[in-house]
This record gives sequence, structure tokens and C-alpha cells, in this order.
Amino acid sequence: MADDEAERARLNEFLELQRESLIAKLQGLDDDQARLTPTVSDLSLLGLVKHSSIWERRWFQVILAGQDFTGQWPEVGFGDNAATFDLALEDTVESVVAEYRAQIAISNEIMAGLALDAPCALRGADEDLRWVALHMIEETARHAGHADILRETIDGSQGRGLTPSDRIVTSPGDVTIRPQ
Repeated sequence: MADDEAERARLNEFLELQRESLIAKLQGLDDDQARLTPTVSDLSLLGLVKHSSIWERRWFQVILAGQDFTGQWPEVGFGDNAATFDLALEDTVESVVAEYRAQIAISNEIMAGLALDAPCALRGADEDLRWVALHMIEETARHAGHADILRETIDGSQGRGLTPSDRIVTSPGDVTIRPQ
């Protein structure tokens, strides 16, 4: 049991670090800057965070916990995954980050309530919580890397990212970022 708790704490720590690294790339940008697509792709920093919020919900709430959101994915099918990066006119840095943080809080509750080997509830999903956590670390880290490139292209800033000395962990899943 102690090994599972240590593993859970480590998974939570790495996932939270990647989430906060992604969010940190929006710090100091206004809404217009966060919407810029400064490379040949259609990616924007704000779109990356919105996409991450959508998939945070899908992986933890729908796939893992088996919650049903009528009229939404997967009921309506996959459609165009690129649409998860699309921004609505009313999307702002504040609103998108708040939604992402809300989804993260729900994900953390779900993670805390399940065993690491708890299977995904969505029919056809053969993974378990451990796999989902590792996958989300991988995906969020990829998007944080994309965000590094976008941010540097927007204003030249090269954040060092978040290192263990930048954060204060008071308990698993409770990370406070030190002001820079």
C-alpha cells in the first residue's frame, strides 16, 4: 500500500508540474497575444490550454470515471479533434485558465478516489488509472513544449519552466508556484 501511495504522489506531482508549466506560459500575456498563432500551424497558447482542459475532462471524467455528458463526446463521435483547439469569441485567458483549473480539480478528486489499477469505465477502454495518469503527463508535457515555442515566438521570452525550486508542494496535487 505504501508503494501505491508513493507512486500516486509521484504521478500527481509530475502531472501537476506539467499542467502548471502549460498555464505559466500564459502569464503576462493579454487575450490578443494569447490568441496569436505565430507559427505555420494554427496553434495558439490559449487554444492549447483550452484543448488540454477538454481532454482533461474527457480522460478523467468520461473515459476513466464513466460519466455521461448528453450531447457531447463520445456520444456525438470524435469529429474533428482539431476543433478542441478552437477558441470562441468569449474565451479569455482568465476564463480558459479557470475552466482548465476546474477540470484539473475534478480530475484530482477522481484520481484520489480510485486505485491505480482501477480500470477505465468507458466501454472499450482497456486502460486503468495508472495508464491515464501517465498518458496525461505525456500529453500535457508535449503541449507545454509546444507552448514554449509559441511563447518564445510571440515575445522572445524563454521561460526556464517550472523546476522543483519554483514550486511548493504542501500535499500531492496541491502545488503553489513561487512568483518569479
